[in-house]
Amino acid sequence: MANFIEAYNITLKHEGGYSYDIDDMGGETYKGIARRYYPSWEGWAIIDIYKEDYSSFPNNAYNDSSLDLKVKDFYKANYWDVNLLDECPSQPVANELFDTGVNMGISRAGRFLQKALNVLNKDGQIYPDIVEDGKVGNNTIKALKAHLSYKGDEYLYKVLNILQGMHYINYMTKSSIQEKFAFGWLKRVNFIKE
Repeated sequence: MANFIEAYNITLKHEGGYSYDIDDMGGETYKGIARRYYPSWEGWAIIDIYKEDYSSFPNNAYNDSSLDLKVKDFYKANYWDVNLLDECPSQPVANELFDTGVNMGISRAGRFLQKALNVLNKDGQIYPDIVEDGKVGNNTIKALKAHLSYKGDEYLYKVLNILQGMHYINYMTKSSIQEKFAFGWLKRVNFIKE
């Protein structure tokens, strides 16, 4: 089964450190955790204290191992466990779903998985279509395991990346100001399994 730490380490390379970009929908972020969406995350109180020492911030926060643990625990609970990724038999697929969930939301990652599984089931011959509701549950995991047993993870991984890439393109088409994030986002779209 998939390993959280491997997926976490890959995603954290994309998320960086502290950022406060007015064009970023998440606003103020620390290692990808957006204050706008998670204002009650306990790490914000620690970061606010570090921000008081403006000359040392954000480096002072980067050296806090207890803050790093809070980040890791946050991601495990909110982005890994919620999509049942411990039950995923493919590490590359779990890595992709985790990263997509962090960058685009867990329900979108779940919908991408469900849509990919539905288009790859040979019109229900391999396993029945599943509801594309973004909630990864027993039926989604059952279909995932059936697909992986039938065809492995290569095509599923590709479809997940196609959906991710199309989401970025559609998002930038609707709001051209978001194009400033294009190269960072597109680094996450990858047909080579990590």
